[in-house]
Amino acid sequence: MKDGKIVVVDDDETLISTLKTLLYLEDFSNAEFFTEPELALEYLKDNTPDLIISDFVMPKMNGLEFLSRANELYPEVSKILLTGYADKENAIRAINEVGLYKYITKPWENDDLILSIKNGIERSYLLSQLREKIEELEVANAKLEDYSHNLEKLVAERTADLSESNAKLEGIFLNCADGIILTDAEGNIERVNQACENLIGLSSNHITKQNLFKIIHSSKDNISELFKTEDNEFFLRDCSIHNSLSEQEIPIEISFACISEDSIIRKFVGVIRNITEQKEADKLRDDFIATLTHDLRTPLLAAIQSLKFFLDGSLGEISEKQKLLLSTMKKSNEDLLGLVNALLEVYKYDASKLNLCKTNFCFKSLVDQAFAELQPLAETKKIDFSLEYELPDETKINADRSEIRRVICNLCGNAINYTNNNGKVTVTVKSQDNDLLFTVQDNGNGIPQEDIPSLFKRFSQGTSKKRSTGTGLGLYLSRQIVESHNGKIWVESKLNKGSEFSFLLTDVIVNDENNKKIIIVNK
Repeated sequence: MKDGKIVVVDDDETLISTLKTLLYLEDFSNAEFFTEPELALEYLKDNTPDLIISDFVMPKMNGLEFLSRANELYPEVSKILLTGYADKENAIRAINEVGLYKYITKPWENDDLILSIKNGIERSYLLSQLREKIEELEVANAKLEDYSHNLEKLVAERTADLSESNAKLEGIFLNCADGIILTDAEGNIERVNQACENLIGLSSNHITKQNLFKIIHSSKDNISELFKTEDNEFFLRDCSIHNSLSEQEIPIEISFACISEDSIIRKFVGVIRNITEQKEADKLRDDFIATLTHDLRTPLLAAIQSLKFFLDGSLGEISEKQKLLLSTMKKSNEDLLGLVNALLEVYKYDASKLNLCKTNFCFKSLVDQAFAELQPLAETKKIDFSLEYELPDETKINADRSEIRRVICNLCGNAINYTNNNGKVTVTVKSQDNDLLFTVQDNGNGIPQEDIPSLFKRFSQGTSKKRSTGTGLGLYLSRQIVESHNGKIWVESKLNKGSEFSFLLTDVIVNDENNKKIIIVNK
């Protein structure tokens, strides 16, 4: 199937050129390339492909939307999504929602990409052939009554066709590179393929005598409950399998689907993917980002300090035009330094390398300090910025003061920035037992409901209707900080009425006033 028709969509001309060269060198001559998803969809209406490759981030229509529409035209055609590391969660979602065959993170290995293309074309071919056989069988069933006198002969012919289709499916099951496992609703293993045997390090005879929940190790203690819900499909991450031969824990991801139409006797098929190499690549990428951002800070600090010497007159008098230009350069360097510092914080949380320095401190003094720093910003926009503190002034909490201050300043600063002139922002602090609730409410433009689920994700900037000029890391870091304190952060919003951001810290209020010991907690 090397001559299959391939459709490639990416708004990056450089990447398109790279793929053209790669496919040409691999003798894939039947390929069409598009930089605009709309043009690709018009082409697909009249041309049937064998494989569709799409980038995720595109200006007018992202890869998930494009593949969803392409899936309506050709549900059986294999689809590959090219995605960056930051969009990994969207790629995983696309597997369930779009029926994505595979996602490949950039930068890719050419051998892996070519192998995925070959397997994808072969998969499309097999599914197409299977669909043709199923359709033929349906037509045959419709004609049974008309040909009842020759029923036995027709049944024999169609049975042969069905046997051929089953043989193809059996070939896919046995030779699939990913592990495939069949279980009942209780997790009892009924059948596995060769790839699954290799993952577990046991033969099929030994595996089928065991229960899935004893073989799969997950950070979630209730994975067995997923089999008892009404969901016909679900996805498990952060899992591992113990290989009996190598005595190693192999990280895996599993996609389960119910294959039984009987609502009482349910059967499940699971596709198990070994993500060892992916985990190693993610770690290398994270370490690279951390090293790069760390090494950028020194020259940036030196540049900022040098510009300060010019601006404060230490190196002689400068003209107003020079001062304006140098001030702009200093502000740009400070903004870049802020982005570098934010990326470092993201890395520390993602890599679990941040140590929380928890102390007992007066929460009122922290709120007052943040409030005073943001008051001038509110005054410039004539915003009614008020504080409703419903705790005793001497109330202390046990948390990381600097990290909690970051969350407060970020939520309050966002509320002021996104509230129109002469608006209102109210900060409320409450408690229940030993839990602390912090809320920031504004009467700004509000947030569309479809944008709320992505607000606390990395690099989420504003909404689909209005993007901010920030890094898109503020709310993501706030969520990481609150959750590292075993807390919860959320938002409620209505368009043209305003938003309400809240976070809850559980069991943080200190009752023992004498307990001032510093506690270091590894995240």
